[in-house]
Amino acid sequence: MATDIKDTVHAVEAAAVMGLLATRPRVLALGEPTHGEDALLDVRNELFRQLVEEEGYRTIAIESDCLAGLRVDAYVTSAADSLDEVMERGFSHGFGDSAANRELVRWMRAYNEGRPAPEQLRFAGIDGPLEMTGAESPREALTSLHAHLARHVDTDLLPCTARTLDRLLGADDRWTEPAAMTDPARSTGRSAEAGELRLLADDLAALLDAQTPHLITATSREEWERARLYARTATGLLRYHHWMADTSPGRMARLVGLRDLMMADNLLALAERGPTLVHAHNSHLQRDRSSMRMGGLPLEWWSAGSIASARLGEGYAFFATALGTIRHRGVDAPQPGTLEGLLYALPDDLCVVDSPRLGAALGDTLAAPRASAWFGYFPFEPAHLTATDGLVFIKDIPQGRAAST
Repeated sequence: MATDIKDTVHAVEAAAVMGLLATRPRVLALGEPTHGEDALLDVRNELFRQLVEEEGYRTIAIESDCLAGLRVDAYVTSAADSLDEVMERGFSHGFGDSAANRELVRWMRAYNEGRPAPEQLRFAGIDGPLEMTGAESPREALTSLHAHLARHVDTDLLPCTARTLDRLLGADDRWTEPAAMTDPARSTGRSAEAGELRLLADDLAALLDAQTPHLITATSREEWERARLYARTATGLLRYHHWMADTSPGRMARLVGLRDLMMADNLLALAERGPTLVHAHNSHLQRDRSSMRMGGLPLEWWSAGSIASARLGEGYAFFATALGTIRHRGVDAPQPGTLEGLLYALPDDLCVVDSPRLGAALGDTLAAPRASAWFGYFPFEPAHLTATDGLVFIKDIPQGRAAST
């Protein structure tokens, strides 16, 4: 058995990763089992560099606010903002504090310098303007969509004025009320104004689609794609706020599913642009149904990856990441008999495993799931091996490092 397992192990290199796939995917997904560990992002950064230099990849996307990510993309392609400002305002979930993310942004800007636009690297966030504690106001997405259409479409075709949107949106703190995540009564998502805004957002998105030939000619495909991002985000946020005000037992499951649907829509749009490496939590990228407990309740939903995989077929590939220890988080050496325990016994500190072959090698003796000593770490589910194209294994996660200047 040990020999069979060793035969499934390869170096974490672009050539080895692509060698495990039948075709080059339009979306190559690399998951992580926890957030906030730069060692995981260092592996991501190096793989992206190799994919750029050896496989022609030009876009990286991460689990961060899609609208904030526009600032990062502008910076790496030529904008004059300072790196400090971009790291502060271009990321959500605290990811701007990461030294590895800072290094990625700096490297992308340096790579792009002097290169023509078609050869430049691009950055994208796939998450909505959402946090675990709530959601942003739809103002930025909705008013940006309206402004784009107002500049290029006959006024008579617009369903409303900018002043009407401003009146209906009201104060942003109505939308960002933190208590709304746990108390539906505190949400403004089912107010009369929110209902009217949902209809107007739908009409604006439909107008954008209907005017596609004109808009691409009058502006550019890139500006049209950005307007589509505003449209997806506006309608998605308003839908999310609507269900934040729901009182049914399925409320939280619906919310986590809607979040991943927004991610999937952003992923599919990036796939149209060209080959993309996306990095997010395993639970957002896996093909199997995702699950977790929140507030003591078990939740299940279809992830962004499962939706993208269903739509793209072989155009979507998923490599999960598993790990041995995060000792500074109380995650010590994995138990014998678990998948992580089997891999931890190998001599490799870092490797990528052929998941289908490993699953076949284990056969009826499929390893038991690992128990997590820390709530922030999600062990890999061995039953998911056959639905995973590869498994990146990192033996030991060192304590984080400070950002370099």
